[in-house]
Amino acid sequence: MPRPDPAAAARLLAPDAEPPSYDELETLTLLYRGNMMVLNPEVEKATKGLSKDDAPRACAMACIGEARIRLNFTPGPGLPARIAHAQRLARSVNALLENLEVPR
Repeated sequence: MPRPDPAAAARLLAPDAEPPSYDELETLTLLYRGNMMVLNPEVEKATKGLSKDDAPRACAMACIGEARIRLNFTPGPGLPARIAHAQRLARSVNALLENLEVPR
């Protein structure tokens, strides 16, 4: 499976990002959720063999935990709440991608 593209996450996180349409937002939200579902086990696998005291492992595991919380979160009604939720998902995708290559 191809690795998620950081540019897709950047779509909502750029300082000058245009607000997405409702349909685009739904597509991005589903994309980010799918990315997180793929990345969580990959990042966890990348930490295997590292000591439980290792800072990069602890950081990666914290990102996984945060991603799991965000996957279970239901946004409030309205477009602004849904955009904020999608932005949080995008930040989790970025964090997981950054932790995918855990230093050994």
